Amino acid sequence: MIKSMTGYGGAKGEQNAIAVTAELKSVNNRYLDVSVRLPKSCLFAEEAVRSAVAEHISRGKVDVFITVDTSAAVKTVVRVDDDLAAAYLQAVHTAAATYGLDAGISALQLVRMPDVMVQEKSDADREAVTGALTAVLAEALADFDAMREREGERLAQNIEAKLKGLEAMVSKVEERSPQTVAEYREKLLGRMREVLADSTVDESRILQEAAIYADKVAVDEETVRLRSHIAQFRHLLAAGSPAGRKLDFMVQEMNREANTTGSKCADGDIARTVIDMKAELEKIREQIQNIE
Repeated sequence: MIKSMTGYGGAKGEQNAIAVTAELKSVNNRYLDVSVRLPKSCLFAEEAVRSAVAEHISRGKVDVFITVDTSAAVKTVVRVDDDLAAAYLQAVHTAAATYGLDAGISALQLVRMPDVMVQEKSDADREAVTGALTAVLAEALADFDAMREREGERLAQNIEAKLKGLEAMVSKVEERSPQTVAEYREKLLGRMREVLADSTVDESRILQEAAIYADKVAVDEETVRLRSHIAQFRHLLAAGSPAGRKLDFMVQEMNREANTTGSKCADGDIARTVIDMKAELEKIREQIQNIE
């Protein structure tokens, strides 16, 4: 199934007491352009995020937004500032000796002195953070892909309707083309009779001129190639993404055949049909700009 390049996906989750929120949104772009926004403390996981996105998306401008809360996973450690505690004890003993006081001091009294007790929080394990982050990102990517597939299905249905219209126009050209030769023959015959008046018209000459004209305006090759391109276009649609660039190339080829058909035929009806064909091809081209 083909996928649209535009989409949105999001997910929330928690793993190893690490809470993660991941969101993705994308718009059309010729190549893959990924922008990742992570908390500064989790920048080490950026490459893992980019790799996960690249596995799901071949082209498009993708913005990834990730928040990580590691507060529940962080352990608090309480320790004594040994240097500061030693300085306090030295000051107490010095004061006791100077003023003849008792230097007795309990451990509880010591740790109650300003800044002797220090609280420190350990950093969350990088592997744990990366694991939690990529797990939630995988869910967000699945949601993102589901939306792109739904949009891709709508695009495929719209394009298929236009392809059927294009085939009807090709049939119209195929039906009209032989008629232009017959009309040319009749017109040429009428002019010859008018010019020659009572003289005998050379039927073989008329047939020769009509044959030359028929060869000149024949569009059989062009219409056959157009039908072949339409069949290949359908095959690419059915094959699924990524197919956008190939589909764009096929539209160029169909436009080329339509232009050749228009340049060969001097018939007004065929010319108008070719214009309609080119207009329909332009609509198809606009639609496939959204396809991955």
